Amino acid sequence: MAALSILIITYNRPIDTLALLENLNEQQNRLHHVKEILLLNNASTESYITVEKFISNHPELPVQYVVHDKNLGVAGGRNFLIKKAKGDFLLVLDDDVVFEKKDAIETVAALFSQPRFIENNTAVITLNIFYYDTNERQLSAFPHKDIENYKDKHWFFTYYFTGAAHLMKRELFDKTGFYPEDFFYGMEEYDLSYRVLDTGYTLAYDDSVKVLHKESPTGRVSNATKLGMMWLNKSKVAWRYLPKKYFYSTAFMWSLEYLKKTGFNINGMFAILSKILNIPKTEKRFPISEKSLQYLKSNNARLWY
Repeated sequence: MAALSILIITYNRPIDTLALLENLNEQQNRLHHVKEILLLNNASTESYITVEKFISNHPELPVQYVVHDKNLGVAGGRNFLIKKAKGDFLLVLDDDVVFEKKDAIETVAALFSQPRFIENNTAVITLNIFYYDTNERQLSAFPHKDIENYKDKHWFFTYYFTGAAHLMKRELFDKTGFYPEDFFYGMEEYDLSYRVLDTGYTLAYDDSVKVLHKESPTGRVSNATKLGMMWLNKSKVAWRYLPKKYFYSTAFMWSLEYLKKTGFNINGMFAILSKILNIPKTEKRFPISEKSLQYLKSNNARLWY
């Protein structure tokens, strides 16, 4: 029985999106496993006529295409699609990925039936993500910061998931709530991860499905803006869920990262820092349980920044 809802948000990437749909249409037994493909056009300014023609010419592929008049961001866009999804499992894909093999969907559909994930109540599994052009592992999409000690593992339990390609249980949102919509870009996975863990689920990585990520820069926010959003949002996450010392260490360490990667953009740094210093006044705290904190530490979570 079809149990997968595939969720895709796209913005100004019609060529990549078309390639992804073509890739999905080539998957073995796709109609047996895929209940629906929900594709959200996040207020793109480029034409998607080729994508629309492909969808029209392939009615056997269960694509529901929605064009929104407002860019909802990543978190808002995912929430929009999650609320529409009818499958028991959600396969969330960036619009610029493709699967390396044609049996990927079959493998994905069976992941949650593996005993280790059943026994440990796993709710989110990050897939094996490599760069499309170089076939090198995308470290920024690897769900652990201790890359050297984890990169050769076929699977492991972890403390956060990454956005480019992951599988989720639809039921978890009934318990955790949705993505934080005040996060337009960056760190929304961390925010949800801590709530998932605190609800009693686990997070995992599995390398059995290889995903190739083009990660094109088209239509993305600028580097300084992107870094600023990530710094602010990571600080919010630390304040909301972790012991307070991790909020202060995160705010400080990310300020150094921001300066380093923006060529010492002092004005930008102070603009973001003023917002971060206001977090304790405006954000409520929802500290995770001691059990969840021990889970983080037992899985070698990097908490200081």
